[in-house]
Amino acid sequence: MSTSIQERKIELIHWLSLIEDDAILDRIIEVKETSSRDWWDEISESERDSVLKGLKEADAGRLNSHSQARSLYEDAL
Repeated sequence: MSTSIQERKIELIHWLSLIEDDAILDRIIEVKETSSRDWWDEISESERDSVLKGLKEADAGRLNSHSQARSLYEDAL
């Protein structure tokens, strides 16, 4: 029998409310912080520059279709 995501959340909330071990709570907090990191903060400055350049080009209407982009990258391999 499959439980809904809401039921699973309620089970976790109940379990969490009963935890008395600081080490377990620290690990849960670490998982929370790791899973909520913004990918933008994790990439390099040159990667950010590339993304921003791509967004500017898209805003200016300089876009390639999927098939054009695929062709460009297939040729590079």
